[in-house]
Amino acid sequence: MLDRYWHGGTSRISPEAPVPVVHIRDIEERLGGAGNVALNIASLGSYAAVIGLVGCDDNAKILALQLAQAGVESLLEPQANYPTITKLRVISRQQQLIRLDFEEGFEAVPTDIITRRTEEALAHVDVIVLSDYGKGVLKNARQLIDLAKAAGKPVLVDP
Repeated sequence: MLDRYWHGGTSRISPEAPVPVVHIRDIEERLGGAGNVALNIASLGSYAAVIGLVGCDDNAKILALQLAQAGVESLLEPQANYPTITKLRVISRQQQLIRLDFEEGFEAVPTDIITRRTEEALAHVDVIVLSDYGKGVLKNARQLIDLAKAAGKPVLVDP
């Protein structure tokens, strides 16, 4: 998940509708969701990897770059018919005016993609953190927990 922030100033109301006009002065992009969890783990000096689904789009490239810059291994699987989940927040005068969500549920994506990536990662991780934010990627959470337990790895769940 990519968190994007548009920061700007407001000085007037739109003539088209009773909404503020925001002049964007700065754009900020951050790791969101499970990426943010992995970033926090890496910032503590631990190895972190992210397994997840992204779109085949520029936002997926931004996520991969930010993960690499944070020292987080990217095990993201691009999905052709889905956008990378992106939350866009428009901020003016330290106030969030609106949030725009760009996402489609991943419920139709086969669970074997995440299972395969988890099996690959189990050999070089100390702990598994399941973090989905209700996006439909962890439909097989019970199976992933069982895999981790069989490998002797503790499991943390961040719903």
